[in-house]
Amino acid sequence: MLTVPLTTKLWFASAVDLRLGFDGLANLVRTQLSADPLSGHLFVFTNRSADRVKVLYWGGHGLCLWCQRLEGGRYHFPEATAAGIELSAAQFAMILDGIDVSRVRRFKRYSPPAPTTSRYPSA
Repeated sequence: MLTVPLTTKLWFASAVDLRLGFDGLANLVRTQLSADPLSGHLFVFTNRSADRVKVLYWGGHGLCLWCQRLEGGRYHFPEATAAGIELSAAQFAMILDGIDVSRVRRFKRYSPPAPTTSRYPSA
């Protein structure tokens, strides 16, 4: 299982040919997602039948590739645009656990009000 820090972004691309390796997926990151594969973010790819997933990321000294294949069933990724979509670490963990994130409902939480630009109102 991958442990993803909160500062790391996860980018999901639409279904691709998972026969691609490090270089092929890094090229897709550059062309399809318009991102840098050496940025430290995670780039998630799945195949058309959505029973396999590959995650490409920079490990500090080189590219790393994490792969997983389901023996039964499929992953339920959200619909990705041509430019890909950003996932949170929690969403990715739910997808790997078999949860369809499009059917999950997020409840309202408290968030502090946005700070004002000036402490004193202008006269």
